[in-house]
Amino acid sequence: MNKVYPSAAAALDGIVRDGQLIAVGGFGLCGIPEALIEALKDSGVKNLTAISNNAGVDGFGLGKLLATRQIKKMISSYVGENKEFERQYLAGELELEFTPQGTLAEKLRAGGAGIPAFFTRTGVGTIVAEGKETREFDGHTYVMERSLLPEVSLVKAYIADKSGNLQFRRTARNFNPNVAMAGKTTVVEVEKIVETGALDPDQVHLPGIFVHRIVLNAKPEKRIEQRTVRAKA
Repeated sequence: MNKVYPSAAAALDGIVRDGQLIAVGGFGLCGIPEALIEALKDSGVKNLTAISNNAGVDGFGLGKLLATRQIKKMISSYVGENKEFERQYLAGELELEFTPQGTLAEKLRAGGAGIPAFFTRTGVGTIVAEGKETREFDGHTYVMERSLLPEVSLVKAYIADKSGNLQFRRTARNFNPNVAMAGKTTVVEVEKIVETGALDPDQVHLPGIFVHRIVLNAKPEKRIEQRTVRAKA
């Protein structure tokens, strides 16, 4: 099955709508699906709940969707690089569900694995555990966390074959495999597309069964949040 679409806009056509729960891969600006985020912005959908480790920066990544007020709620573990996010949150214009980073990763992984909930010690005794079930195991208190099942997942990978088997590149793998597994419909942006069978099966990081649509973005910007360089000697 050829899952390749001619553009990011075409890949999102018919699957995104107002009020959805959407997950977006990446860590900071590393491994974010740049073209798909831009296409999501251009689609005009609004009132989104976005699951992402963080919210991009002002004017880039998910920061673009914050600027256009298309996101009503973020489920994240870190939001410190975005001034518009801060402004909206402090003004009561944006909802935020803070989730410890490891818990967020596991909520996505569990969703993709068909596990509806799990217990963790992370967050016990803090606001993270407020309103959640707790239970004792082996003398320790654990809090129950529900898994996440986004309606649409937007993912960045390095290479895909036409059946959707994926390879990620180094640290850009980050949250992307978990986001891909959890999505009811998963759209992947890649830098290279090869024929089915061209990838060594031992080098496939995520099988194509989790991937529904693929779009090529051969030259992403790959912006860095804060570029720091050493002065010339």
